[in-house]
Amino acid sequence: MIAFARATSIHLARDSDSLAIQPIQPFNHSRPMSRPWYSVENINELPSPSLLVYPERIEHNIKRMLAIAGAVDRLRPHIKTHKLPEIIRMQMASGISKFKCATIAETEMVAACGAADVLLAYQAVGPNVKRLLQLARKFPGTKFSAVVDDAQAARALGETFAAAELTLEVLLDIDSGMHRTGIPPSRAAVELYRFVNQLRGLKPGGLHAYDGHINQTDVAERTKLCEAAFSTVLALKTELLKAGLSVPKVVAGGTPTFPIHARRGDAECSPGTTIFWDFSYTDKLPDLEFLPAALLLTRVISKPGTNLLCLDLGHKAVAAENPHPRVQLIGLPDATATGHSEEHLVIETPRANEFKVGDCLYGIPRHICPTVALHSEAIVVKDGRAAGRWKVVARERALTI
Repeated sequence: MIAFARATSIHLARDSDSLAIQPIQPFNHSRPMSRPWYSVENINELPSPSLLVYPERIEHNIKRMLAIAGAVDRLRPHIKTHKLPEIIRMQMASGISKFKCATIAETEMVAACGAADVLLAYQAVGPNVKRLLQLARKFPGTKFSAVVDDAQAARALGETFAAAELTLEVLLDIDSGMHRTGIPPSRAAVELYRFVNQLRGLKPGGLHAYDGHINQTDVAERTKLCEAAFSTVLALKTELLKAGLSVPKVVAGGTPTFPIHARRGDAECSPGTTIFWDFSYTDKLPDLEFLPAALLLTRVISKPGTNLLCLDLGHKAVAAENPHPRVQLIGLPDATATGHSEEHLVIETPRANEFKVGDCLYGIPRHICPTVALHSEAIVVKDGRAAGRWKVVARERALTI
């Protein structure tokens, strides 16, 4: 068996050097004729199902993010997709210093990497209020901020940080049409922002507006909807400024609207899926031109009938919240799922007779973010070989806090 180097530490010294932004070059797909880009020479040494990551493609995607953003300080990438300290290091080496997280564990991981600025874009309630305070105490070199959309939640944060003689920057979470979290951009939003401004322990940091419902394939339609939704956020910002309130920043959008918000010049962009990509966005957002950089390795474990293959790619290995196809098997574009359970994926394909039990297949997930969270580690593929393992640190709900 191959001896893998395991990455267990999440410590990272801060690197103040920032790389200049250059136009990205076309990705070099050249590999020996006998091996496509995704294949792993020592595949027989790898267990399945496994998550495979390709650092060369990740680097391409980081450069692509920088090129779209136009300036490194415009980027606040969401780390929920990858949850890996090694990728935080790669992004920081490219000059990225600000990050966005969804959990306390993700926030701790990024801070432990030495990031300068971390936004918890998930309203802290219950014990997470004190956990966020503990993070601020443990990592004084990192600037923490959080979002709120509720007066009582804001009050709890303010009282906790004031009692510790600390101040937390808070962004008002705006519902710009997704109707998942946030307060509508209304008079109530102005009053809540004013309330935050008056609380000891808090200071207003601006607005946060996630528009994940805007993901149309047609760029013109996507742009029109994004601009309409964001116009209400801009109107709210104008009203806050007229009221004499400071609005230091606006953090806007996710992956589908990333290039639209990037053109504004004064909004921080927070794409996440861009780091690994998946086949859903490959199909839906061809204008973004990111590369799949994470795949699933699976094996045929049984041949239960004519034209049927059973793979070891059950619900525990690939995100199952979407309809089939939940994974796009490379080389078998016409395969259809006939059954999916905890440990098994049964597919039908007229090419089933070409495979024997034990044969390997590679798949691109439909939804990469929850798929990564199903795996405790990722196998790193470099120069066509499995060369190490990265622990998916922030899939846990708690690290040390």
